[in-house]
Amino acid sequence: MKSFLADESVDYRLIKALRAEAYEIQTVVEMNSGIKDDEVLEMAINLEAILITEDKDFGELTFRLKKPNKGLILIRMSGVPIEKKINLTCEAIQKHFSELGHSFIIISEHKLRIKHNNVT
Repeated sequence: MKSFLADESVDYRLIKALRAEAYEIQTVVEMNSGIKDDEVLEMAINLEAILITEDKDFGELTFRLKKPNKGLILIRMSGVPIEKKINLTCEAIQKHFSELGHSFIIISEHKLRIKHNNVT
C-alpha cells in the first residue's frame, strides 16, 4: 500500500476526502508545521510516502533539481471549486495508482501529466 504525505499547501478538505477513500495520508500540518521544503521532502522519504502538494516549488526541487523523492503529485487547480478539485485528484490517484511511485505527476483541471524519474 502506498502512503502519502500532504504538504501544508493542500486543502484539508482534499486530505479528508482521500482519507475517506481509504488512502493512508499523513500531513505536515499534523506532524511538523512550518518546516522548510527540503525538510518536507526528507520527511516524505523517511515515511516512504508520495508527496502531495499545491506548491510549485516542489516541482522545481524534485524534477528540475532532481532532489531525492518517492514521488510527487502537484495539484495545479487554482480557482477550481473544491468539489471538482477533490474529484479530479481522487480520480487521477485511483486511475494511475500503479504509476505514482517515483513519478512527477501534475494534475490540472483539463490535463494530467506523468513524468517518470529514477530518483529515490
